[in-house]
Amino acid sequence: MRTGRHGHVLAALADPGYRRLFAVRLACQFGDGVFQAGLTGAVLFDPERQAHASDVAAGFTVLLLPYSLVGPFAGVLLDRWWRQRVLLFANVARALGVLAVAGEIAGGLRGFPFYASALVIISLSRFVLSALSAAQPHVVQTRELVTANALSTTGGGLLAALGGGAAIAVRSLLGNTNGDYALIAAAALLPYLAAAAVVRGFPRTVLGPSDAERAARETPREVAHGLVAGARLVRGMPPVANALAAMAAHRLCFGVWTVCTVLLYRNYFTDDGVFQAGLTGLGQVVAAVATGAAFAAVVTPAAFRRFGGVRWPAAMFAASGATVLALGLPYSAPLLVLEALLLGFASQAVKISVDTLLQQDVADAFRGRVFALYDALFNVALVVAAVLTAAVLPETGHSPAAIVAIAAGWLANAALYLRTAPRTTPAAR
Repeated sequence: MRTGRHGHVLAALADPGYRRLFAVRLACQFGDGVFQAGLTGAVLFDPERQAHASDVAAGFTVLLLPYSLVGPFAGVLLDRWWRQRVLLFANVARALGVLAVAGEIAGGLRGFPFYASALVIISLSRFVLSALSAAQPHVVQTRELVTANALSTTGGGLLAALGGGAAIAVRSLLGNTNGDYALIAAAALLPYLAAAAVVRGFPRTVLGPSDAERAARETPREVAHGLVAGARLVRGMPPVANALAAMAAHRLCFGVWTVCTVLLYRNYFTDDGVFQAGLTGLGQVVAAVATGAAFAAVVTPAAFRRFGGVRWPAAMFAASGATVLALGLPYSAPLLVLEALLLGFASQAVKISVDTLLQQDVADAFRGRVFALYDALFNVALVVAAVLTAAVLPETGHSPAAIVAIAAGWLANAALYLRTAPRTTPAAR
């Protein structure tokens, strides 16, 4: 390869606009990690409550499904509002919102009001990530998008894991009460405010959309028609449509594995030396996923250019299926951590590839709504996985049949993507 890996990285980082946008993502996702660790601990690892598969499913459904329904409309807003303003005000709103949720955790509030409050924070987080993805082509040259995506999404994932790990470490020092989890959740306001401060350095217009796109003032009916037009655009672009379908199937398999893992660490595993049960053990899994994602960021740009946008993701789907079969069936905590490392690598490699495909193939006038649709597919697939898992999985999470089903799903996804996706790559075009 004429331009080495380090050359592509340096080229992407050479633009100060990209460096600033990268810093915004890192701060945002560090805050997400802190907040989600506090929320997860309060909901699923409260020693006074027994966590069931239905609890996990209910949490995913309440927190993710509503935004999945409004996400496409949010994407239209990303194609109309200054994305710099979206990133600024959404982060300020999140900083204020985490204080309210922290108060509810401290007071032991559960049920609909609590989930509704958390929903606001999670929805804003997804909105911010969609805005970051839609804005990135404005600060990165097209030929460096795959490298920039590798840096951005993987760096963000690492910072989310680091934020979660830091929250878990603080929790081990504080204790396991509602007040402790409330303090952890409230701490997320600091990185959110930091992200807002960094994004203020952008001129208002530099992240798009263009003046011509912003000049269109749409009614709700026109928004719906715009979404239909966006869906037709995707349907008429086989590389984009196939990539979104394959990503949704991948997310479904990963979602089932995630719910199984949460229940195993909550109700099945016990401490085994350095490999802990409970929230600490789950934190080890999250760290392993993030580490795998970091390796994917190093490998994927070159692999994507070498093998293309079809064979490389398909290989990752197949590798995920083989990994789950080999390392999941023994139901050993050390092997599960290794499994998480490999699945983290594969998942991030797929995401980098699909992000790059969308950014290169979708026009900027539609890019915001397509990324919002993409994000909605992520959420719906995870909700479906949680509901399916809750219906069939024992409370311990121990189910060899589920492991076999997950592996079969990934292997089938690999075969279908290889068969249906056009054998061209965005980079080649």
